Amino acid sequence: MKHATGLLHSRLCAKHLVVAAALIAVTGPVSAQDLATRVDQDVTSMQDRILSWRRDIHQHPELSNRETRTAALVAAHLRELGLEVRTGVAHTGVVAVLKGGKPGPVVALRADMDALPVTEAVDVPFKSTATAEYLGNNVGVMHACGHDAHTAILMGVAEALARVRDELPGSVKFIFQPAEEGPPPGEEGGAILMLKENVFSDPKPDAIFGLHVIAGLHAGKITYRPGPLMASADWLYITVKGAQTHGAWPWRGIDPVITSAQIVSGLQNIVARQIDVSKQPAVVTVATINGGTRKNIIPDSVEMSGTIRTFDEDMRSDIHRRVEHISKTIASANDAEAEVRIEQATAVTINDEALTEKMLPSLRRVAGAENVAIQQRVMVAEDFSYFQQQVPGLFYFVGITPPDQDPGTAEPNHSPRFFIDEAGVIVGARTLAALTVDFLQAGK
Repeated sequence: MKHATGLLHSRLCAKHLVVAAALIAVTGPVSAQDLATRVDQDVTSMQDRILSWRRDIHQHPELSNRETRTAALVAAHLRELGLEVRTGVAHTGVVAVLKGGKPGPVVALRADMDALPVTEAVDVPFKSTATAEYLGNNVGVMHACGHDAHTAILMGVAEALARVRDELPGSVKFIFQPAEEGPPPGEEGGAILMLKENVFSDPKPDAIFGLHVIAGLHAGKITYRPGPLMASADWLYITVKGAQTHGAWPWRGIDPVITSAQIVSGLQNIVARQIDVSKQPAVVTVATINGGTRKNIIPDSVEMSGTIRTFDEDMRSDIHRRVEHISKTIASANDAEAEVRIEQATAVTINDEALTEKMLPSLRRVAGAENVAIQQRVMVAEDFSYFQQQVPGLFYFVGITPPDQDPGTAEPNHSPRFFIDEAGVIVGARTLAALTVDFLQAGK
């Protein structure tokens, strides 16, 4: 570990001279109307550095709440830029503040740093061969959701903005977040813990921006949606308790297997028949069923788990009630018992409509109006939603599928074959920088 840390330190010291020279080379004031252009040019000129960071992070992925190497890389870079840096936030998070030379609002930018317990199947020179312990098992680790790109993007944006700090009308808070994919069982983490540890204090942002690279959308394309964009996520756990018996004598016990099957079918009626999906879509999924040890023994119990996704808090509460009622009623009808536990994981990701409308021209200017489109609501979830509960926020998607590929054939995020066309990474960096500069120059 000491040897690895020393190598990292040596590399960062060498980079320090490059960054310092770039910052010293900036001379002369930048007019307000030219500031956005200057920053965009700087981000574009940093393409090789941004992609180098992305590939390095991709090759060294770390699971949630374990992002120590990534955090060290980020913190060292931000300190080189002369920013006020705070480390160890929500275990491994890094937060830095860039104070502009002119008065103005405060904008926050967020990138997530964690990887997934996935063994990479993409043949790239910087392919991950990392492994780690996860839930008691040794697993492969991969940036299968693009958080390596998000981290590199924000590192590049931080440097570009630091170069014009004297002309910047306001301040920027850079938030590098651990555990967006969720902390390990028994641990706290992610956006909720960062907020609990006062990530939004001193100074509090007036707005926050975030992005996510997404498969199935061509590189260079941007999608957004005012209002609800991504669903809330709840984790569902159901234990069905029966009475164990010989498989040849089912009448001498209480079968939790057949009861569980009936519960699974019953739960599907919630979305299919019991709620008004013309108002908001919803999903109730049972994803795992575990019970029994031998083919001729009916077990004592069966454990199931799944997820609930909604876009409306009243509908969310109603579905929770129905899940418990259906599970326990069906179990009771079979002389079994059902224990139901629902854990709220993330809230609905809701883009502030006024902020979205205000910043839409920035996205169109950088990506081209023809490349910016409304995104349909998606059932995946993001704990960026908790930041949006505190201040107005805008979260958008950046395409990373090669332009010559049918987007319908792209391997999705979280796949071991997830692939990033890096042209999309640079578009992400340019748009995030543009949103920041334009918001600050517009004032509150």
